[in-house]
Amino acid sequence: MIGKLKGVVDETGLDWALIDVGGVCYLASCSGTTLRQIGGPGEAAILHIETYVREDQLRLFGFATEAEREWFRLLLSVQRVGAKAALAILTALDPQALARAIAFKDAKAIATAQGVGPKVGERIVAELKDKVPASLAMASQAGGGAGEGASPPPDMAPNTAEADAISALVNLGYAQAQAAQAVSRAVTKAGDDAPGAEQLIRMGLKELAG
Repeated sequence: MIGKLKGVVDETGLDWALIDVGGVCYLASCSGTTLRQIGGPGEAAILHIETYVREDQLRLFGFATEAEREWFRLLLSVQRVGAKAALAILTALDPQALARAIAFKDAKAIATAQGVGPKVGERIVAELKDKVPASLAMASQAGGGAGEGASPPPDMAPNTAEADAISALVNLGYAQAQAAQAVSRAVTKAGDDAPGAEQLIRMGLKELAG
């Protein structure tokens, strides 16, 4: 079982990357999001791998972040969503955008992915809205750890206030999915004001009460 590849990008295509690990090249199917992050030939790369073994094939799926791999697994748990559709969704929406789309029940955003229609988008929202733990939503916002020694982009930096607010709401008895959705809505309404944890808790409670 292959869990992670550390090497150099040898070649990339529309939906795959060839990673040279000590002279052995591994072919991994990738989303557009991952391909944009790992760069081109000669660039050092780390891919989190999901290994699929079938009677007639061994296939590797590679992701630039652990969060994206977890989203891939969750998407595959949805009825009638296969690997091709899951990669298309992760190409159209990065982990942070996908987390927010599910939190806001925005099936239309998911349906923008190539080959994914409105019905599939609605099914994904319906089946995952209560399955996504707050920790994964927060990891998505943090970029999921874009490789060892790398810092996430500024717009995806971890927000301690959001994490603290979600934790506080969970301690008050709300489900993690409910708390994450409420805090996400509060953050969106706050805009660029960047509220602290206490304010987010109050705003989150209003969202839950509404």
